[in-house]
Amino acid sequence: MWTFALARLAGILIAGLCLGLLLGPIWLWLLAAACLYLAWQLANLYRLDRWLRLRSQIDPPNLGGIWGDVIGQVVRLHRRKQFHKQRLVQLYRELRRSTAALPDGVIILSTQSEIVWFNRQAARLLGLKRPVDVGLRVDNLIRSPEFVHYLHGDDFAMPLIIRPPVQAELYLALQLVPYGAGQSLLLVRDVTRQMRLEAMRKDFVANASHELRTPLTVISGYLDTLADDPSIDDAWAGPIRDMRAQAQRMNAIIADLLELSRLESTDGEAPREPIDVPSMLRRMHRDALASADRPRQIILDLESDDGLFGSMQELESAFTNLLVNGIKYTLSEGTVRMRWWTDPEGAYFSVVDNGIGIPAEHIPRLTERFYRVDAGRSRERGGSGLGLAIVKHALQRHGGWLDVQSTEGKGSTFTCHFPQQRIWQMPVRTAASA
Repeated sequence: MWTFALARLAGILIAGLCLGLLLGPIWLWLLAAACLYLAWQLANLYRLDRWLRLRSQIDPPNLGGIWGDVIGQVVRLHRRKQFHKQRLVQLYRELRRSTAALPDGVIILSTQSEIVWFNRQAARLLGLKRPVDVGLRVDNLIRSPEFVHYLHGDDFAMPLIIRPPVQAELYLALQLVPYGAGQSLLLVRDVTRQMRLEAMRKDFVANASHELRTPLTVISGYLDTLADDPSIDDAWAGPIRDMRAQAQRMNAIIADLLELSRLESTDGEAPREPIDVPSMLRRMHRDALASADRPRQIILDLESDDGLFGSMQELESAFTNLLVNGIKYTLSEGTVRMRWWTDPEGAYFSVVDNGIGIPAEHIPRLTERFYRVDAGRSRERGGSGLGLAIVKHALQRHGGWLDVQSTEGKGSTFTCHFPQQRIWQMPVRTAASA
């Protein structure tokens, strides 16, 4: 096309040159030929511009040469654009329909946490109205301090359970999913049934534990009496001893169940009573050393004199469970080390052992109730499967968490993390007071 256009221009200029040689000044006829060619190009440009502006009303002009090629490319680009536009519109409509049909609520939030769009389920669960609530900040519509703290945090791995004010009988799980350039999806799920089943399970465990305690106490009392009765035939000594051991194990399981039920049923944070943690750990260390079935070494490292604000009963229960676990799964020639220290970020208590260790695939489930890495071995050692669940709930009540590091065959490290605001800086003891 460009060769043809250049040949046409050359032909017009040669014609002007020939007319100039025959009829008059050459430059005048060359100028006239150039002006004629320019006028023709401007006329084509005008027709192209008019068609581009009125493309939906008139057909494309029938131009040859380079102009026809340009018009053909524009037509192809326009058809391609229309095809992609229709495809995007279709995909968007399918996405809207599929999102609207989801059983969970979906809310699209802007970078400023403003509502961009929500589906019917979100409107039903949270009482949202379209288009009134579109453009409003979501924390102005979901008025919950826990949700506001969750929305402005940076940890969205776990959903937040709330009870919406518009439907107080519901339990909703809210989870934020960031995407794109600062935007996010807020997923809303009705978990009322699961929460009610969980409440029923907790009530059943608590009630069953209370009901079992009385008959088990009576059975244990009679077994103790029989064990101390010299008139009992020696053939019954072994069975009675085994029954007493099993009764004691059942008593320990019921005690753990009651403690776990108490922790789960207690709302809010633990009380802020000052606790002398170093003294508590020294007492635990003395009791562990007095135990007959213990490893060769039990070491206590107190690297801080600070204490904690919290519940003495809950923290002692958590620390004791960790220490008992370390002693239970460490060989007689092994070592268990307790360590207490603080830093600018918080306080820490750890139990380190060089015992049998835990396979990596079991570590995420250790704090589940009744979960056992090796059920047979745990029963032989008298474990109930509730100790680490108690530790987890006790730490949560104190704003802390449990970290577990373990290598099978080399040992384990259980570390309790406490936030800085839970540290109690105990008054310095003078010589006279000591």
